[in-house]
Amino acid sequence: MIREMEYKAFPGVPAILLLFAATAGSAYGIYLSARAGSVVGIVVSALAVAFFALLWGGLFPVNPNEARVLQLFGRYRGTVRAPGLWWANPLMSKSKVSTRIRNFETSKLKVNDKDSNPIEIAAVVVWRVVDTAEALFEVDNYAEYVEVQSEAALRALATHYPYDAHDEQTLSLAANAAEINEQLKAAVQERLSKAGVEVLEARISHLAYAPEIASAMLQRQQANAVIAARQKIVEGAVGMVEMALDMLKERHIVDLDDERKAQMVGNLLVVLCADRNPQPIVNTGSLY
Repeated sequence: MIREMEYKAFPGVPAILLLFAATAGSAYGIYLSARAGSVVGIVVSALAVAFFALLWGGLFPVNPNEARVLQLFGRYRGTVRAPGLWWANPLMSKSKVSTRIRNFETSKLKVNDKDSNPIEIAAVVVWRVVDTAEALFEVDNYAEYVEVQSEAALRALATHYPYDAHDEQTLSLAANAAEINEQLKAAVQERLSKAGVEVLEARISHLAYAPEIASAMLQRQQANAVIAARQKIVEGAVGMVEMALDMLKERHIVDLDDERKAQMVGNLLVVLCADRNPQPIVNTGSLY
């Protein structure tokens, strides 16, 4: 693999002064040769002017958060990262590579989760180039490579986890966003490391059931919510009934046999667990 290495370019301002002096001197040499009628002097001075004009092409700027990758006849010579004006061999190609932070949002992918339910999922990936040589020479187009590999990693991750978990120990896409995002970042980074790219953040930006099953899944979620609520209500009602029986016994308010206790428990559970307000029945007769 080709790794980035620093290239020691010549500072641009001194290069401009030297090239200006050399070009002006060569032009003045043409003038003196013409006055002296020396054809050889004119040709040599003209060639010198052409040569220094070619050297002017070696100047190149480097902006902040930008790098220039230098190649000479197809061979990698190094990278200039320091901002400013620089000079290098004009025969070198100087490819510009941005090292700024970028973000990319995948399209909404339709995949099956671990439970084979079709879902729609998308993610945002924040990245930047950290090795310019790998970015240019290890992959054909590093920006497209980031997009394709990010979508592939997201698709693979979505198939390993369910949309919703049925217990607290199981990771799910909807309930464990922080853990899933960390795993997504690691998966994307593993795929992009060979392209000289660092992943700063990866997070799911869209998550939903596919339209064809959305209504059915909504009913299932509502049913699960109702069941969970009923479980809490029953637990609380049983505790209240137990507390009521214990208090009646401790304070000796009334002594109930097993049959009357069962009837009282049944009535209290109906009152406490009913989804509608109970209608009271006043007993005007005796208890028995």
